[in-house]
Amino acid sequence: MNISVVIPLLNEEESLQELHDWIAKVMQSNRYLYEIIFIDDGSTDASWNVIQKLSEQNNSVKGIRFQKNYGKSQALDAGFELAQGKVVITMDADLQDNPDEIPELYNLIINENFDLISGWKKKRFDNVITKNIPSKLFNTAARKTSGLKLHDFNCGLKAYKNEVIKAVKVSGEMHRYIPVLAKNEGFNKIGEKVVQHQARKYGETKFGMDRFINGFLDLITISFLSKFGKRPMHIFGLWGTFMFIFGTTLAFYIGVTKIYKLYNGIKTILVTDNPWFYIALTSMVLGTLLFVAGFIGELVIRTKKEEKHYKVKEKLNF
Repeated sequence: MNISVVIPLLNEEESLQELHDWIAKVMQSNRYLYEIIFIDDGSTDASWNVIQKLSEQNNSVKGIRFQKNYGKSQALDAGFELAQGKVVITMDADLQDNPDEIPELYNLIINENFDLISGWKKKRFDNVITKNIPSKLFNTAARKTSGLKLHDFNCGLKAYKNEVIKAVKVSGEMHRYIPVLAKNEGFNKIGEKVVQHQARKYGETKFGMDRFINGFLDLITISFLSKFGKRPMHIFGLWGTFMFIFGTTLAFYIGVTKIYKLYNGIKTILVTDNPWFYIALTSMVLGTLLFVAGFIGELVIRTKKEEKHYKVKEKLNF
């Protein structure tokens, strides 16, 4: 199979038929063997009914239906697990991503051997204040932190080698950072392609300003995990040891100073009246806690099992 198109969606019943027809036309005109995987992330409208009808019309249409709304990352993870195409392309279901971009994305992966191609919506039709400006700030921070020179981390239109999507686990709200996750797994040939952005035709956006706050928090998380996720003792243990040694040294100095002054008849204060005593005590306690946190983190990594953070209610054509 040449291409798997993975499409997460939430309440997009109006756009699904048009999107399907558009994708099918592109696939057939290029003679690709393909599958379209719709992941219904707990829609409350008739989206699933539309997907069922599409699967009856076209055997290449497959569907996954979640028990409830879990989020885009979980939807992508479910689609990635089942995708069989050599190239996996993700796009949103709201018709803002252009299926005509698929052939060129496919060629970049197959002919130029890219591991991942991320779309860049250079010209956008979103609200400047609520989306464009925050998006630029977010992408700038993501570039600086990750080291990837991508202009649009949050673009839903991306293409991957199959082995890339099988290697990464997408959870929480980490769908924005799949290129970073791929880089962390050793896939370094990551490129970018300017893609056409289209104004939303039906419905309304499912994301508010809170997605940018969550995005920055997730950026901090993934930056930490990319450096210390597999070796938490290297950060917690290091700082814990440093603080414990600092506190112990300070306590020893306070004790020696107290004994010296008493021995030489010099007036001195109680140890408990010395503010440095409490700094030393706090440092030793925090150092111990940090060291224990690193140790527990190492145990968790070695014993944890991969768990799915979503429940599939129904599947079609799998």
